[in-house]
Amino acid sequence: MTHSLTRTRARMGALIFVLTGLLFVGPQAQAAERFREFTIPTANGYSDAITSGPDGNLWFTENVANRVGMITPTGVITDFSIPTPNCSPGQITSGPDGNLWFREENGNKIGRITTAGAIIGEFVIPTAHSLPNGIASGSDGNLWFTEQTGNKIGRSTSAGTITECSIPTANVSPSGIAPGPDGNLWFTEVGHNRIGRITTAGVTTEFPIPTSNSSPWAITTGPDGNVWFTEQTGNKIGRITTAGVITGEFVISTAGSSPVGIVTGADGNLWFTESRGHRIARISSTGAITESGAKQSVEPFGIAAGPAGTMWFTDPELGGAIGEFRIP
Repeated sequence: MTHSLTRTRARMGALIFVLTGLLFVGPQAQAAERFREFTIPTANGYSDAITSGPDGNLWFTENVANRVGMITPTGVITDFSIPTPNCSPGQITSGPDGNLWFREENGNKIGRITTAGAIIGEFVIPTAHSLPNGIASGSDGNLWFTEQTGNKIGRSTSAGTITECSIPTANVSPSGIAPGPDGNLWFTEVGHNRIGRITTAGVTTEFPIPTSNSSPWAITTGPDGNVWFTEQTGNKIGRITTAGVITGEFVISTAGSSPVGIVTGADGNLWFTESRGHRIARISSTGAITESGAKQSVEPFGIAAGPAGTMWFTDPELGGAIGEFRIP
């Protein structure tokens, strides 16, 4: 299973922005909130991944246009071509070296771009057709990434030297990956419905999710010292301790909402996207979920925390857009 945006269609309907009755019912809350979306100028700029950059901007990938994009907090977008054609760039993260790192699904590489927009490396993954997916910076100063068909966790130094660690269980389809508060890397296993933990020495442990066939996807460290993840088909947000105990699976009110991205916001809550529920939602560290009362975009996917209390998300459906959600 993969959420590559190599599809060429785009639903050319109108984006509907509802500026009242959005989130957290009450007139004061309604007046205080704002949504904006910015169209990616490059044709077919579908984007499913976004991250906060070390330069104060937001960085994203354009899956079909084969570019890496940058958007300033004021909404100015610039994008940069990737040398490898049709490489299908996806997940992106800030690296320990001050650059941005991203995976190239079709190129079977890990890419590196400076904040000035110069692609200064594309590093080939040793396992052919490994289908790299999630990528994150580890506590050891390396970049860590998942290989869905390779069934491995990869590690790259800042110089681009890649080594791989096999996952003991076959065909787990590792997807999202994130650094945990314990110094380990935590990842989701779509194929075997588990959460995985790998030490920086390469030792892997796996923990089953109680809800069967939940399709865990994105994962992040929460403000409470636990690790949180989305369950796409389970329609839940999960919580696991660093000891590997799942202490909560919290049901999303909207049926079939298909939660995808998740990240901790500046307000001490976790924020996630509902790609089929067409909403941005939040969950507290106690598991209380608040959804918007109206659809905000066509298909919110990736999400990242921006400056000044903003949340930014990708909206790939209408040819590509980046959205901002602000709660003062």
